[in-house]
Amino acid sequence: MDAFLPYAIPLLLLLLPLSTLYLISFMRKKGSGNKNLPPGTRGWPVLGENMELALLGQQKFVKNRMEKYSPDVFQTSLFGERMAVFCGAQGNKFLFTNDNKLLTSWSPKTMTKTFLFTEFVDSSNLKQVTAVRRSFQYDILKPESLKQYIPVMDALAREHMDREWTPNALVNVVPLSKKYTFDLACKLFLDVVDVEDIKRLSDPFSLATQGMLGVPINLPGMAYNRAIRGGKMIRKELIRIINERRKKLLEKKETRHQDLLSKMLLVTDENGQFYSEMEISNNIVGFLVASFDATSSAVSSVINYLAHLPHIYEQVLKEQMEIAKSKGPDELLTWEDIQKMKYSWNVARESLRLGPSSQGGFRETTTEFTYAGFTIPKGWKTHWTVHSSHRNPEYFPEPEKFDPSRFDGSGPPPYTFVPFGGGPRMCPGREYAKLEILVFMHNVVRRFKLEKAIPNEPVDGLAVHLQPHEN
Repeated sequence: MDAFLPYAIPLLLLLLPLSTLYLISFMRKKGSGNKNLPPGTRGWPVLGENMELALLGQQKFVKNRMEKYSPDVFQTSLFGERMAVFCGAQGNKFLFTNDNKLLTSWSPKTMTKTFLFTEFVDSSNLKQVTAVRRSFQYDILKPESLKQYIPVMDALAREHMDREWTPNALVNVVPLSKKYTFDLACKLFLDVVDVEDIKRLSDPFSLATQGMLGVPINLPGMAYNRAIRGGKMIRKELIRIINERRKKLLEKKETRHQDLLSKMLLVTDENGQFYSEMEISNNIVGFLVASFDATSSAVSSVINYLAHLPHIYEQVLKEQMEIAKSKGPDELLTWEDIQKMKYSWNVARESLRLGPSSQGGFRETTTEFTYAGFTIPKGWKTHWTVHSSHRNPEYFPEPEKFDPSRFDGSGPPPYTFVPFGGGPRMCPGREYAKLEILVFMHNVVRRFKLEKAIPNEPVDGLAVHLQPHEN
């Protein structure tokens, strides 16, 4: 389940040649000078604490260091960077409210080098943000657009169920949820619906996402090496799609498209120039990554708990069948139907609390500051993590218990439930993800009773027995 496991074994093989260096700089804890840096360790030379993160998983990694060093903030070294990990609701609040003040956006180099044309990352960063917000957040994700997506999501979900679920008594949920969310993203963002065209994108995405947070060592056998190869294939295919669409637009053979790609092709910068194919690819790929990885993970997490907890499933089924009975057999879901799925959304949120689709996010400090009595130097990377608050009994009593009622009324305290981040950089696709999750839940539960094939199986493949409802 953990994204870091694919490169855990290669990391172990690197230990022997690094052992001498390790003895020299064993467990370095603080930098030079008199600054009161956060407690912690920078781990192994070159590797930092990536290996420990891979072996423990992020939840245990963060919990162990909070107990050993500080419940507020600790230092580590990940992805080749000196990093301060902020913990709990106060840590979340500090980072979210100081975005664009003390902090700026940052992503691990392994991610940017995997997916982006890096020659445009620095020079066009501002243009990218402007284009994305104007073309996507303020247009593609505005309420009017979201309402129009619901019937499309429902229609595709029905086709997906007919083709991939109904013929089988046993399904592996994780790969199927990836297929559904990615197929939908290709349709809505790129207007790509051909099976082979989608496959030319989805196959390399599997390589890329498995190694995008790997140790930045580009050697055969390493997850990062596979990610780099996958990223090259993704960019090549995106450029082909972009060029074909641009040609059709210029020849005025395409006039009906209102997807993200068409809007990007028609957007100009402050000088009235159209964006290049590589800049457009850089803008689009992030949304595809989110659909392939984060949104599909959220869908899988929800199905996992529905299959594991029959009493929760029955309540969701009751709510969804009331909606289904109010509609004709071929009538697609609407915005009004989604508003009736209150209990289902509480179940989805509790699933995201216990099985988050994202582990957190990163920032870079733009100035030196003090937090919880510790100095955070300029240029350090920071990390907020869902696990330091989502399973904290101070915020969520009996944190391991699945209890959708936590979200009744006003819900949890601010900055404790952060599956989509917060502040200026809160995930702009959170409402889109909500719709996608609820539409998928509706189509699964109204067709099947679910039972996990392996009761305590982690959400890796998630094998689930299907028992169709009697008509």
